[in-house]
This record gives sequence, C-alpha cells and structure tokens, in this order.
Amino acid sequence: MNRNIRLLISIFFLFVMLFVGSFGYVLIEGWSFVDALYMTVITLSTVGYGEIHELTPVGRVFTMVFVFMSVGFAFYLAGSIVQFMMEGRIREILGRRKLEKGIKKQKNHLIICGFGRVGSSICDELAKSKRTGIVVIDRDPEAIAALEEQGIYYIAGEATDEENLIQAGVEKARGLVAALKTDSDNVYVSLTARELNPELLIIARAGEKKSEKKLLTAGANKVVSPYLMGGHRIAQMIVRPTVTDFLELTMMHEGGKIQMEEMLVHPSSRLIDVALQDSDIRKDLNLIIVAVRKPEGDMLFNPSSQTKLLGGDTVVVIGEKENLKELEHILNPQS
Repeated sequence: MNRNIRLLISIFFLFVMLFVGSFGYVLIEGWSFVDALYMTVITLSTVGYGEIHELTPVGRVFTMVFVFMSVGFAFYLAGSIVQFMMEGRIREILGRRKLEKGIKKQKNHLIICGFGRVGSSICDELAKSKRTGIVVIDRDPEAIAALEEQGIYYIAGEATDEENLIQAGVEKARGLVAALKTDSDNVYVSLTARELNPELLIIARAGEKKSEKKLLTAGANKVVSPYLMGGHRIAQMIVRPTVTDFLELTMMHEGGKIQMEEMLVHPSSRLIDVALQDSDIRKDLNLIIVAVRKPEGDMLFNPSSQTKLLGGDTVVVIGEKENLKELEHILNPQS
C-alpha cells in the first residue's frame, strides 16, 4: 500500500476512534463530552492516568475493549509514521545517489550556473537540440524542484563554490554558462572555472556593459548581455524585417522545415580534401554552404566552388532538416 495512503487511513481511524470512545462514554456513563473525550484520549495514548469518574460495570467492559483496540491502533499508527519517514528518507537517498552517478558519467557536457530566466531558457533550447548533456548549479529550492520535474541533472548549492563546480564535472565539460544574477558572481565563476579547466568554453552573462571587460579578463570566451541583445533584435525587426524573419525561420523556429546548422568535419569523412563543386552537396542534398570556419578561427564566407574541406573544419549550412542530418552523417561518420 502506498505510504501516503496508509498514513491518511491511520489519521482517519484516529478520528473514528476518538468519536467512538467519546460517544461511548457519553452514552454509557452519561458524562459530559469534555470528560468523555479526555477519557478517550488518555486511553488511546495509554498514558496510564486514573479514571476521572467511577465506571459502571458496562463502562469497564467498554473500556477494556477500547483499550485492546487502542493498543492495536497505536502500533498501526506508529508503523505508518515510521514507514512514511523511512521510505521518504530512503527514496531521497537513492534518488540523490542516482543523480550523483548520472552527473559523474557526464562528459563533454555543458554546465549552467544559475537557473533563472536566462538559465532556464538556455536549458530549454539545449534540451530541444538533444546534442549535449546538461548539469545545472543552483541553490533556489523552486529551481531545484523545477529541475527535478524536468529530469535535468543538478547540483544544489552555490555556483561560486569550487567544490560544486568540480562535482558538476567542470574538468570534463565542453562548456560553461555563467548566468547568475550578479556580474560579480559571474566573474568569480568564470575565473574559478578557467583555473579548473583551461580549455573550457565559457560564456558569461553581463548585466552591465562595464562588466564585459572584467568577465573577459576573468576567463570568459564570450560575454552576452540579454538586454543589449533584446534591444538589438527589436531594432533589427524594424530596420531589416525580412532578414530577421529569415534568421528566425532558420535558427529559432523549431518546427520549421528550413534550418541553419553548423557541422564539424571529421578526418574520416569521405569529403576530406574534396572541392565543394565535386562534393555534390548542392546537387544531391540541395544544401547551401554559407561559411567554412578553419580550426585556427579563420572564417570563409560564401566559400568558392574550389574550396576543399579539411579535418577540423566547421561548415555552416542551410537546408531542409532531413538533408542536414544526412550531410552531418557524411561529414562526421562517427556521430
């Protein structure tokens, strides 16, 4: 039986026993309701106080029966309470162990520091892509409850605590997002994470423009201001509405047929050292390669037909989702 149901049944029977005992003494002995209730309570609790009034023979028989019933009920109630507490504690321990094991298995994952408006939006988008694992660090009980409901791995505590970053697997992570409420906390997290993992990609949220330089100095690779980005996007909607609609269609509209993706070229791809005009990407898959980024960071926009793909290149492609998936498999057979 479910522990919650059992506890509710026990509470229900407690009120039934109080009613039966009180009503019995009122009916048999003619006592006042307060005296009858008092007698019922001390009998149920088995505290051993004396009778408050002289009992008639019938009243004594009723008391003996009621004592046997109350002892049995006391054991049942105690068992229900112990089960409720122990099962809850056991589930909490087992759930926590399962969570810790899941976090330890994470590799090349992303750590999100802060599950506020920015952090939760980032998690939603990452969950849709299903490309990487996520571990969130937050101390807010409401955020923890939301993370449990969504099935997202989390560390309950301060993101500025180095131990929590280590527990989240910062040394094995591919990236970290510092999305805490204050810029000073994001600076500290960026600095600590950079020391723990020099190769980590760190993206930090900045509430103020003047914090950008501090975050970059602390170790952040990129700094993003949600307020500036929001203002810029609104302005672009006004000045370049068609361009904005196209970008939203290809990058932000999850259900859209046309998507823009970036793909890593693996050294084992059959298109290595093949010119784009000979790759048949446009002909067979009806895809457009917008840019090619070299491992050293150089970006080739609108690459020529003679451009050859090399291992470690990243291509930016536009086209239908199914064709994009096929190209991704060609460029990275191990994916």
